[in-house]
Amino acid sequence: MTIETNHPQRNLLAELVKLDVQEKSSRGLMYTPQEILQQPATWKSTFLRVSEHAEQLQSFLAKSLSESATVYLIGAGTSDYVGRALTSILRERWHCNVTAVPSTDLITEMESYVLPGKSHLFISFSRSGDSSEGVGVLEQALREYPQVRHLVVACNENGRMPEMCTGLDNAFVLVLDDAVNDRGLAMTSSFTNMVVAGQCIANLSRLAEYESTLDALVRMGKRMLNEAAPIAESISEMHCQKAIFVGTGSLAAVATECALKSLELTAGSLYTMSESAMGLRHGPMSAMDGETLFVSFLSSDERRLRYEIDLLKEIHAKGLGRVRVAIAPVANEGMRNLCDHTIVLDAPAGFPDDYLAPVDVIFGQILGLFASINAGLRPDQPSPDGTISRVVSHVKLY
Repeated sequence: MTIETNHPQRNLLAELVKLDVQEKSSRGLMYTPQEILQQPATWKSTFLRVSEHAEQLQSFLAKSLSESATVYLIGAGTSDYVGRALTSILRERWHCNVTAVPSTDLITEMESYVLPGKSHLFISFSRSGDSSEGVGVLEQALREYPQVRHLVVACNENGRMPEMCTGLDNAFVLVLDDAVNDRGLAMTSSFTNMVVAGQCIANLSRLAEYESTLDALVRMGKRMLNEAAPIAESISEMHCQKAIFVGTGSLAAVATECALKSLELTAGSLYTMSESAMGLRHGPMSAMDGETLFVSFLSSDERRLRYEIDLLKEIHAKGLGRVRVAIAPVANEGMRNLCDHTIVLDAPAGFPDDYLAPVDVIFGQILGLFASINAGLRPDQPSPDGTISRVVSHVKLY
């Protein structure tokens, strides 16, 4: 990985993890830094967890999928973005209609999504397995639509959602290692591990081949942790008032998750937005001013990349933004001198965008962590008045 920056290579993330327990506790840093740092190592554990259940999963999916099946990837907030990051992989592998639907929509509109006479598979993603909407969707579907089949992917074996589906003929429960049941408010390792689990599920019949893809992700993830930290630290010290994240295709989910991380870890003091490279010009670009951070997650696909480079050229020519960052799988001469910081992942040749989410999102996680610290907040619980909580479990459902 190469970085074009003049900032000294100090790794604040590693320093935060090494603080003594008392200081971590007093500063609200007990969990979040470690949960970000542990990610590449935990991806291998998730791969092994799915591998252990591969035969049972394949049997369950064989009964659940057909070319006429409709698959909904369900979650709220970050768990919804897990589904968005996996949609194209699963659609390609399963050759059927796969759509990410937020549980916050499904809970109020389920009758318009479950069509009579059609086969449906609900894949629910949840860190806690206890969110109000996730539990509510399962309860309603099990009660009113017994023909729907369910796959629950969660990080908490004691959650209500795994409990409700365990032992049912039309359901399968995959619980990841407790280490990725993030204790901090912001989902970090839980997000990337549920994405990796989804990638494994998409490749159940070719897990040995996927393992080489995962090995590449682990290598890129470790280097991203080391190399992105100095850039994110220097940017956070600029106290930008806005941040705009852009990604195309599956990387749009990365942009959306990064925007959420910076928003929730700064308790809303940093205004954030996410868009596609093509969509930014249609109004949202008007938000870019001299206090804006702009981050572009670039594609490995040559055609998509042309659109993204054109956008960088336009933003550069117009002098928009206070600081611009590009994260690219491989080096490209077209992006030279267009950004203040460029991170090149040195991905293997032909590495597809659909698998990059666990690595690319780390930049936004680290940025959100450092911005939280610079805002004088406690990253493990940045909302001083409790506006948001780690688990949304208090919503009244009707």
